[in-house]
Order: sequence, then C-alpha cells, then structure tokens
Amino acid sequence: MPQGARTDRVGEEFREILAEAIQELKDPRIGFVTVTAVKVSPDLHVAWVYYTVLGDEKSWTATRAALRSAAPHLRRELGRQIRLKVTPELRFEPDDSAETGERIDALLAEAHRRERDGA
Repeated sequence: MPQGARTDRVGEEFREILAEAIQELKDPRIGFVTVTAVKVSPDLHVAWVYYTVLGDEKSWTATRAALRSAAPHLRRELGRQIRLKVTPELRFEPDDSAETGERIDALLAEAHRRERDGA
C-alpha cells in the first residue's frame, strides 16, 4: 500500500501517541515494546501498528495478546489526542524487519566468504 504525504504524517503522529500510550499500559504481559511504524489506509479508517518486542517467543506471544486486548483502550486514547473525523481501527502486526535484516547480513557475509575463499 503506497503511502502519501498526508498518510505518512498521520502515521508518524499515531506512532508517537501509541508508543507513549503502550508504555503507560499496566498489563504485565506487555514486554519491552517498540512501535517501529504505523501505516494508515488512504481513507484513514485502518492503522497497521508495527512493533518489535525484546525477548523470546513467549514474550512475543504474550505481548501480541496484550496489545490486541488493549486495542480499544489505545484507540480511545488515540481518538482523544487527534483531530480527525474517524479514529482508525488498530491492527497490531509484529515487525520482523530486524530478523530479515540479520538474515540478509548473514547471507551477504557467507557470499563474501565464499568469494574470498574462491568457492
């Protein structure tokens, strides 16, 4: 989904608000969460919130469940702080770009090693 200038600005504003609101949640299931990006639909009715969690698979699973259960609260908080006709539906998605980057780095290192070794 291509983002336009307006949706980029709105998404960044949402990211800042949600990052702060998530840190204030009292749910013990929420681990060390970083909101990495928010992509907003062109009509501003849906916002995909991408996040990372520090920890193991259990931390990811618990945080995912906590964020999804906190979505109505976070949506109200977002609606309280923004000036739009519609407060978007929040959809939380894990951001796996760090793992993808690490995998690409490993593949490049392996390719360089093979090239250097003449294989």
